[in-house]
Amino acid sequence: MIKIEIPNPDVVITKKRELGEKVEAVISSEYGFTDYHRIPRDKGGIILFYNVEGEMLFVGKARKLRPRIKKHFEDNVSPIKLHRDEVYKIAVLIVEDPMDREIYETYIINTQHAKYNIDKVFYK
Repeated sequence: MIKIEIPNPDVVITKKRELGEKVEAVISSEYGFTDYHRIPRDKGGIILFYNVEGEMLFVGKARKLRPRIKKHFEDNVSPIKLHRDEVYKIAVLIVEDPMDREIYETYIINTQHAKYNIDKVFYK
């Protein structure tokens, strides 16, 4: 059996109760994530979306983390488009190697049973 250890998140941001004024990054003010700037712009990695109860909603990977997270909150084709208000916490794992990102994403989806991932699911 292969043993994969999921690294601890490098950055974790949570939704604030009060929505602030409009700022440069649309996601910050519109969805309550005021420390969005802490997510690296030019690093690759894994993105984990959680609800307020700590239940994993969605797992994704990206070559550039911050723009990809922004797309999840703006895009009409994002798998979480109907559940954006449910997202309370975003955890980011910085993983530069594309093959490692693919392995971690698939492993996390299937061991943590991400609620809104429909691709790469082997547990149903």
